[in-house]
Amino acid sequence: MEIRKHMIFSGEVQGVGFRYTAYMAARELGLTGWVANLSDGRVEMEVQGTQKEILHLVDKIKRGKWIEILSIEEEQIPLKEEEIFRIAN
Repeated sequence: MEIRKHMIFSGEVQGVGFRYTAYMAARELGLTGWVANLSDGRVEMEVQGTQKEILHLVDKIKRGKWIEILSIEEEQIPLKEEEIFRIAN
């Protein structure tokens, strides 16, 4: 069953390849959504897929060479019609 999550990542998440890592992993897993930097140094993401796929995505991001996630705020939100995962900014 597909779900959609809105997530905000805090830590060493900007300037370390986070968005590119998320983009590549999400495309590999066939997920849809987007990822964007926030002006306060955090990264925002909406991602759609199964719970297992989304957990796998977060695990792949956490393994990024310079990425250090200190916290993740997340909530489940309504599904959207999308065809790809993209970098929003």
